[in-house]
Amino acid sequence: MSGVVLEGVAKRFGSVVAVDDMTLEIHDQEFLVLLGPSGCGKSTVLRMIAGLEDPTEGTIRIGARNMTDVEPKDRDVAMVFKSYALYPHMTVERNIEFPLKSRNVPKEERRTLVAAAVSSLGLDDLLGRKPSELSGGQRQRVALARAIVRRPEAYLKDEPHSNLDAKLREQTRAELVELQRRLAATVIYVTHDQVEAMTMGDRIAIMEAGVLQQVDAPQRVYAEPANLFVARFIGNPPMNTITGTLARVGDELVMRTEAGAAPLPADVAAAAQRDGVERAVLGVRPEHLVIGSEGALDAKVTVVESLGHELHVICHLADGEMIIVRQAADVTPPSVGSTVRIAAAAEHLHLFDAETELRVKP
Repeated sequence: MSGVVLEGVAKRFGSVVAVDDMTLEIHDQEFLVLLGPSGCGKSTVLRMIAGLEDPTEGTIRIGARNMTDVEPKDRDVAMVFKSYALYPHMTVERNIEFPLKSRNVPKEERRTLVAAAVSSLGLDDLLGRKPSELSGGQRQRVALARAIVRRPEAYLKDEPHSNLDAKLREQTRAELVELQRRLAATVIYVTHDQVEAMTMGDRIAIMEAGVLQQVDAPQRVYAEPANLFVARFIGNPPMNTITGTLARVGDELVMRTEAGAAPLPADVAAAAQRDGVERAVLGVRPEHLVIGSEGALDAKVTVVESLGHELHVICHLADGEMIIVRQAADVTPPSVGSTVRIAAAAEHLHLFDAETELRVKP
């Protein structure tokens, strides 16, 4: 296997910028997830790595070779599409064998490689079937087996679970991660599903409007979002954000909003003063909020959602901003229509510059 490097890669379709100045290194044997909303450019990045799209600018390297102008068939990567792209007239065995046959791999070697891939994905009883006779999960495993037999330098997967139901997606996520580790494979995986990204990736590369926003380990992306977009995109429910103005009250720097004033931790306050922040956005995860008499912000409870294992108390501040508080299922929630006070532990507060939308780093 090999690493993949993009240096200053851009892709424009006329006046539309699909990918803008992207520099990213995917390490050898790493499972990297490209995450972002639909239309953010993540599939275009994957297609440029595969050679299905030519970059307008920049360089793409796979291993030690510059692949920017190399034909797709010569790049030694295997791509799994969301539609699986199986040949309907071929059996499972012939579908899996096809990439080897097209490269003139000897028959005995083909047989050995197909048998290994079939065994690793539990397809032994399906070899004589055609794609129309398979379930969505089975088709996905066939597409993976067809990619595995090639033993390429990198695997490229474009939302391969998007056609599966929720239960099967959960099962195949675990199978794919286990397979990647067993093969010691370099995998670049595209998804808009943050649960897939958080549970599967060694690192997550988050994109928005063609621009790379943050690249980091899943837990660091969740705990230390680089900007407001990442903070609001990662997490379910997403991070609560409250807009206000910074002001000094006595010896403390506080965030003033229509719902009240929230004191800032000393290190965050010092960083905000250092960076000259005036208008700011305060961020806090739903699980780090508490409803109680000591809270700094007044809010009205509008909905209480029960998810079985937890409760989501949905409130609105005086200015109309929505706040979600996550509570344990055994805690009695406030009644709908009541006014409550909300507090957050200082160590879990995030502050963003309202102008640049960047996180204020202590």
